[in-house]
Amino acid sequence: MRIVLQKVSQASVNVVDEQTGLPDPSFEPQHIGTGYMLLVAVKDSDGDEQIAWLARKIANLRVFEDNEGKMNRSLADVDGAVLSISQFTLYGNVRKGNRPSFIEAGSPAHAEQVWHAFNKALANHGFTVLEGRFGAHMRVNLTNDGPVTILFDTDELMR
Repeated sequence: MRIVLQKVSQASVNVVDEQTGLPDPSFEPQHIGTGYMLLVAVKDSDGDEQIAWLARKIANLRVFEDNEGKMNRSLADVDGAVLSISQFTLYGNVRKGNRPSFIEAGSPAHAEQVWHAFNKALANHGFTVLEGRFGAHMRVNLTNDGPVTILFDTDELMR
């Protein structure tokens, strides 16, 4: 799995109706205040081990400032929330040519299942976890606080 985590002071997502270009009335816009906005990509080889590792790592990550201005506080310490967005394009390979190849991205059925399981695992750590809509055209708005952006790649980190 690949995740781009951004520490935010606010983040929101809306789904776009493909025919009108307007907000999709069947999707309730999601919004968080202080917390993390996650862009999440899944490979076909990802499963329970990657989910558990990432959920634990993100739940315990300390990137919020303490009283001395040091990154020493976790999401729980600031009563933060998570906005999780599926984004297969994190597996875009641009080594050859100018058009990305997405061969490494997981099949949609598997990726959706793993993404939902990851969100549930993160919620099981006691956080509010809101989601975009898998496979949809979404508009994401956020205010990156810091800015703080952390990259997670289980292929690299779990060795």
